[in-house]
Amino acid sequence: MTELAWFKSSHSTNEDAQCVEVAETPDVVHVRDSKDKTGPQLAFQPAAWQAFVDFAADADL
Repeated sequence: MTELAWFKSSHSTNEDAQCVEVAETPDVVHVRDSKDKTGPQLAFQPAAWQAFVDFAADADL
């Protein structure tokens, strides 16, 4: 299996921040806790992940 290329938002500059990291492959978007790199991961179909990102971008949080 190929090593995943994980990244987190450029807005996440504080190491103590509560962040997630994302790694994309053609078929799956992987998501993990940036503070627990060996812990559990979530996996989403790209369309489902994009729907979440779009919702989050439009939400008044």
